[in-house]
Amino acid sequence: MATEHAATEREVVVRPLGRPGDLGWVVMAHGELYDREFGWDADFEALVARIVADHTRAPGAGPRAAWIAEVDGVRAGCVFCAPGDEEGTAKLRLLLVDPAARGLGLGTRLVEECLRFAREAGCAAITLWTNDVLKTARRIYEAHGFELVAAQAHHSFGHDLVGQTWRRAL
Repeated sequence: MATEHAATEREVVVRPLGRPGDLGWVVMAHGELYDREFGWDADFEALVARIVADHTRAPGAGPRAAWIAEVDGVRAGCVFCAPGDEEGTAKLRLLLVDPAARGLGLGTRLVEECLRFAREAGCAAITLWTNDVLKTARRIYEAHGFELVAAQAHHSFGHDLVGQTWRRAL
């Protein structure tokens, strides 16, 4: 039995974004996953590409960092922390966990890394924007103390959606 258990152990690592291919993987993984799971069109992938491009620009005021989760040396998730819209806030962006890596706690680890970074950067609060159909991500946000502060219907990515803004104090 011990051999069986050892064979199923997986190496899970959360590391700073920055290796060649990381940026392109974030865009590609979001585009492919959201098409497969929700039927979202390429407009979503373009939005992700703009967020990634903004991240690579010269850092301005506010916190800016990103992380990649790997399982057995293969990229399996990501999250970004960006300056918020208000002074003293950060924004959690682009949380993603590949379906093959779900159940390993990657989403939780990525969100915790983002919260830790924002707190250490001196932010008083952190916000995020998501859509109501992303139930698994919303459960992670709620478990980490985020509260829904606004919701608005919109038509994006080829679908009628309800966008949500979440916030928590740090």
